[in-house]
Amino acid sequence: MASKRDLKKDIDLLMSMVLNDCFYALEYNSKVDAQAVMKIASDVIEKHREFRIRTNHTDGKDNPKLVKEYYKALVADLLKTANEAFDSLSEEIKKVA
Repeated sequence: MASKRDLKKDIDLLMSMVLNDCFYALEYNSKVDAQAVMKIASDVIEKHREFRIRTNHTDGKDNPKLVKEYYKALVADLLKTANEAFDSLSEEIKKVA
């Protein structure tokens, strides 16, 4: 693992990309369901906070193998969450297209 600092930056970057797309969709597509897009954005914000907290509070600090597995699971959850958010946003935009 590189560092907690880099992981936090990656979390911030990925979650901000999803939020930017949500706000872009709201701004430039007046037909999109604003409530659904805002729900996606609020879920992303909640997950962002959760990931940042999980980054700071590592399980099994004494065992390097447990720490490595913990961060692998965290990164997998991060990517899964971002992918699901992008897919949900895509579906909302396709509804009006």
